[in-house]
Amino acid sequence: MRIARIAHPQGGLAFVSLEGEGADQVAREIADHPFGTPVFTGRSWPLADCRLLAPTLPSKVVCIGKNYADHAAEMGGQAPADPVIFMKPSTSVIGHNEVIRLPADSTRVDFEGELALVMNPSPRGVTAANAHRAILGYTIANDVTARDQQAHDGQWTRAKSHDSFCPLGPWIQTGIDPGDLDIKTTLDGVVQQDSSTAFLLHSIPEIVEWVSSVMTLLPGDVILTGTPAGVGPMTAGQSVSVSISGIGTLTNTVAKR
Repeated sequence: MRIARIAHPQGGLAFVSLEGEGADQVAREIADHPFGTPVFTGRSWPLADCRLLAPTLPSKVVCIGKNYADHAAEMGGQAPADPVIFMKPSTSVIGHNEVIRLPADSTRVDFEGELALVMNPSPRGVTAANAHRAILGYTIANDVTARDQQAHDGQWTRAKSHDSFCPLGPWIQTGIDPGDLDIKTTLDGVVQQDSSTAFLLHSIPEIVEWVSSVMTLLPGDVILTGTPAGVGPMTAGQSVSVSISGIGTLTNTVAKR
């Protein structure tokens, strides 16, 4: 199932199931929320008449750093033995086709294309063996980072947390195997990152178990799984797209704040 969150022609917001492809996609309204077995209201709209929003409203975004060896190397470090966790606030989340705003106090803001997990209701202490039950589905993320602030601060919170620094979307895809998905980032149409989730150092079940051992993951929370090599700066007026096979393409323009 392809789950999205939309603003629809009747002036409201809704979770929907997207059916069909391309210009013919139809958004079928889901009652209340998409967790568990979806219940449909009977209302639907052509997706072309709707606006896609960020597909989830997470209480938190948990990120895994240095989870591709080539990215760890390009950042001048080594791959860690255990997953490295950092976080982005919910206020950093924006959706497909929304604008990444560059803060005035940063001289370099980078893109980082990533596969993201959207969580089901789950107890604390999920094991790797049961991790698939804790995952609603998969979406695309751009872990936007003020690289100069990251270097200056010696830790990552400010650099990762600006409003608009966590684009998510365009939707959540369920029922796919995340073990070997192509991931590609383009800047103004030029390929910058080109890799596969097959190169994740810590697998998705391992990541879920690691994070769940630390904190309770609420329904709709997001885990970013790490970025491959090729990260680089964006400037105002550019457009950045992250594509993952089996899911789709997340596109955002860049502008000054």
